[in-house]
Amino acid sequence: MSWGLLVLLLLVSSSLANGRGDNTQQHRVATIGAVVDFTSRVGKEQRIAMDLAIQDLLHSNCLTVNLDLRDSQGNSAKSTSAAINLLNDKKVEVIIGTLTMQEAAVVSEIEIRKANFTILSLTSTAIKPSPSPASLQLPNYLQVANDIVIYMQCLAALVGHFQWRKVTALYEQNIDFSSNSGIITLLSDSLKLVNSEIEHHQAFPTLSSLSDPNALFDEELKKLRSKRNRVFIVTQFSLNSAVFLFRKAKEMGMMGKGYVWIVTDEIASLLDSVDDSVKYNMQGVIGIKTNFIESTKNFAKFKTRFRRLYGLQYPEEEENSSPSIFALRTYDTMHAIALAMKNAASKYLSQEIVSTEFQGLSGMMQFKNGMLSQSPTFQIINVFGRSYSEIAFWSPRFGFSDSMNKHLDMKERTNHSYVQVLGPINWPGGLQAPPKGWTLVDEERPLKIGIPARGAFNQFVKVTYDQNTNQTRITGFSIDMFEAAVKNLPYHMPYVFVPFNGSYDELVEQVYYKGLDAAVGDIEVIAYRYHYVEFSQPYISSGLEMIVPVKSDKLKEKWMFMKAFSKTMWFLMIIIHLSVCFVVCFIENEHGQNFELKRIGDILWFSVTVLFFAQRERVQSNLARLVLAPWLLVILLVVATFTASLSSMMTISRVQPSVLDVETLKKGNGTVGRNGNSFIVRYLIDVLEFRPENIKRISAISDYPKAFESGEIQAAFFVAPHAKVFLACYCKGYMKAGFSKGVSSGH
Repeated sequence: MSWGLLVLLLLVSSSLANGRGDNTQQHRVATIGAVVDFTSRVGKEQRIAMDLAIQDLLHSNCLTVNLDLRDSQGNSAKSTSAAINLLNDKKVEVIIGTLTMQEAAVVSEIEIRKANFTILSLTSTAIKPSPSPASLQLPNYLQVANDIVIYMQCLAALVGHFQWRKVTALYEQNIDFSSNSGIITLLSDSLKLVNSEIEHHQAFPTLSSLSDPNALFDEELKKLRSKRNRVFIVTQFSLNSAVFLFRKAKEMGMMGKGYVWIVTDEIASLLDSVDDSVKYNMQGVIGIKTNFIESTKNFAKFKTRFRRLYGLQYPEEEENSSPSIFALRTYDTMHAIALAMKNAASKYLSQEIVSTEFQGLSGMMQFKNGMLSQSPTFQIINVFGRSYSEIAFWSPRFGFSDSMNKHLDMKERTNHSYVQVLGPINWPGGLQAPPKGWTLVDEERPLKIGIPARGAFNQFVKVTYDQNTNQTRITGFSIDMFEAAVKNLPYHMPYVFVPFNGSYDELVEQVYYKGLDAAVGDIEVIAYRYHYVEFSQPYISSGLEMIVPVKSDKLKEKWMFMKAFSKTMWFLMIIIHLSVCFVVCFIENEHGQNFELKRIGDILWFSVTVLFFAQRERVQSNLARLVLAPWLLVILLVVATFTASLSSMMTISRVQPSVLDVETLKKGNGTVGRNGNSFIVRYLIDVLEFRPENIKRISAISDYPKAFESGEIQAAFFVAPHAKVFLACYCKGYMKAGFSKGVSSGH
């Protein structure tokens, strides 16, 4: 009996011991080191996110996490030193924080004997693709960031949407992105796909490395302002440096009309944390930020806890305490580490983290090739007022859409084209229309606009000199058109008018030889001039027309009815009529006694009344009737013909050109007038084949009527707008003749 009891007690004791042993194996204590910059906004958010993650992990029955936080103060040397200290003294298994690849390489080189540690980098939301970690002897280095190529594609899609052909890239030089030329190359490759390019790129040192940042930023921004491009892409900039950059840009007038500023995730995602004064300096800026779902209960709970803890830790920033993508990814990374530690020892921890996959607050956490493999969706925002507005979403798979719900419901596009769906944008300077992205010249040198000073038609361009004010006044229809077009430009374009005393062809050549920047006036769009310049869209339909004096008004002639027949016709009809009447009277007197037709006066009266079929005298002789009947039929036909001819003369146009066409003018060896400063001279000689001696130069519009009246010229050649002006001024006495040649008028 005693032996049985002893065996039972031993079995129970053994069972309890085995039970305690199993619990010891299931529950694990993990030591995690963290290196962040407590002085930066990103570092503060990451610190709060880590604290919240530790609080959540305390409820775990199988894992206890000890977190050792170190402040790098934004210094690379301190970051490296802190990491080495955590590995040597604290024996941490994982280091999380803002360690760059270069810093991790130094740590790995020094701690080569201690291979059982993993580093998860939270330096940025996007990183440049690099050779595999194994080739760099960093198999345990993971970057919680997306491929920066996707960000460059989003930038290119935005640039392509607005058809900006050139951009200027600005970036901050730091250790993590020391190979900035590689990033510029990636952006350039993406821009080429939308027919754009990087015209300039400028690197700015970090603020902490500058003894006088004001002087350097002023100098660099002044150089950028002097260039023609107005589209600036600010990428890989720290928040502090970006705030300083936009403050200086605002001071230098580079946030006004015509400018375009685009910022990437490291700035756009932190706009909720900056003061209103910062947003005031960034009015009209377009931002690209990594999107995350804010409508879930988990996020709402996390946001409430985050704001409460952030307000306690940093009460001076309590108003701007919303979490960004940096806080969410830090929180998700802590949970990924915890999940991996439950299932693997330190030696295999990095492999377990890579294989871990879960849906976090920031999105899907999944690693591939040392970085996040899930392609992000970007939110396109527009800074306006005290906040910003959401204008679109973009992803490499679906392109642009105007809402996240539509974006998630969209089917994959196969044509790789960008949907033109963007909300209203308030551009810098308050513009509503998209800026052109370039300017013709800098503010210090206005454009020199040539104008014809000796044109014959002052209605288009008129140059007058006011002796009282000692100023030149330039007016006219062409000037009004140009100034109206300039007012509608989405940017300021300074210019000055330069009167030119040469011919129109010489004016065009001056633009070609850079003596003038442009020319404005009644300049005809001619084929050969395209060899020298480009023209604007023609604003007047034009053509070459011939003006001639009109013939006198026939209705004012006293004997106009006589022109119904020729003089010979009139003479023959009178002779024949009198002859017929005398023959009839002779027959009547020869064969009978018709006393009414014996006297000469009676015979003449008979000839008159016969014309109107109103004769009262009887024709008694049959022979006389035989003679008179055909003539009465002839009279009827002649009267009808006369009536029709006279009606035609009275109803046709009252004015007729004195010269019908060019051929008639050339056959008559006529002299023509033309404007001495016009291309018409060349056209008359080379095309219409007028003799040079038959072409007379006339300088002013008022000289043409005098030349017509004196007989110096028989016709004048004008372009259609000039012809309209001439006819409007001298509407009586002149008209267009049968000639026209189509050309256009423009700048």
